[in-house]
Amino acid sequence: MKCGSGIEARQVNEVSINVDPIQAGGRLTVDAMKAVIAYGDGYSVCDNCRKPNRLDYISKPPIAEFHKDLAQWLNMDSARVVPGARRGFQAVCHTYVKQGDPVLLTSLSHYTEFLAIEDSGGIACEIPVDKKYIVTADETAKKIEEVKKQFGRPPVLLFIDHVDYQFGNVHDVEGITKVAHQYDIPVLYNGAYTVGILPVDGKKIGADFVVGSGHKSMAAPAPSGVVAATSERANEVFRTTAITGDVTGRKFGIKETELMGCTLMGVTLVGMMASFPHVEERVKHFDRELENNRIVLEALLSIEGTKVLSEYPRKHTLTRIDTTNSFDKVAQNHKKRGFFFSSALTEKGIAGIIPGATRVWKFNTYGITTKQANYLAQVFIDIARENNLKIS
Repeated sequence: MKCGSGIEARQVNEVSINVDPIQAGGRLTVDAMKAVIAYGDGYSVCDNCRKPNRLDYISKPPIAEFHKDLAQWLNMDSARVVPGARRGFQAVCHTYVKQGDPVLLTSLSHYTEFLAIEDSGGIACEIPVDKKYIVTADETAKKIEEVKKQFGRPPVLLFIDHVDYQFGNVHDVEGITKVAHQYDIPVLYNGAYTVGILPVDGKKIGADFVVGSGHKSMAAPAPSGVVAATSERANEVFRTTAITGDVTGRKFGIKETELMGCTLMGVTLVGMMASFPHVEERVKHFDRELENNRIVLEALLSIEGTKVLSEYPRKHTLTRIDTTNSFDKVAQNHKKRGFFFSSALTEKGIAGIIPGATRVWKFNTYGITTKQANYLAQVFIDIARENNLKIS
């Protein structure tokens, strides 16, 4: 099958169990697939755009209502949709960070947080993790004091990932926000791996901003995301334009500067909206996801020499595994070298693990069924047995 000249139709999720770390929460629902077809044209949501000509005022389709629903769902006061979580980071950074300002993030933070800081002229200051790769409130307090001594003032903003992308570990976001607010530092909660995956209560967390990724965790087309704010901060980051043309005298109404006017047009937005009822429901059942992850992980750990590098027991389905002393030993003498593992997985209908990886790799079981979890667990054991690895 082809989508056009030289473009193969993608069928990964139709023919495989896909455990790719970044794709698991972004698989589209059937309703989102329908939205892709119906709203694929670039400006399709603009059919009924009327004054004040702003995305979050459109009522047909119910985009205005969706913005209200998003804010309520996250227990924040205002929400906007953006082209991915990184644009949420950028909007907040542009609002608060000036040239030379110190900004806190962590040694496990995503690269896009660093780039958002760099783009605003800020200086990235990393909170170190403990021996278990967890970010704590105590280390946050220490880092703030270090920054104060170095710069003569506290950081102007703090990024904290609830679940990091490297280990899938869950960090003490509530404790960290309490510490930050003692120094009057606004906190951006990065929910790229939580918003749409498990329940998120922004005010309970104490966040000034909640940022989520539609295409990573909300079953939405890419690029899509959400940034939500408290009432105190919303007027700052969602401020409206004040610029005037010096020749024409033109003004641009209530367009929001950091969002460059409108953000998501067409399929990205309506796809997110179409999946939203399903996402609202699925976050209530994260315990089932953890149970399926446990089934797979126990099978992997039964293979002698295999270790979990993420915190254990697991609190999230994104997991970092070390098979240096199991599958990598096979790779040393196998004719396919490290590619024997991904090749064997592909033959058995498993996708999403980096080809050639046999030492340290990640997988994400989010969204698979219990039947699929049991099959995946058996696949790992079968590959181990076929290559004479010991099973405990």
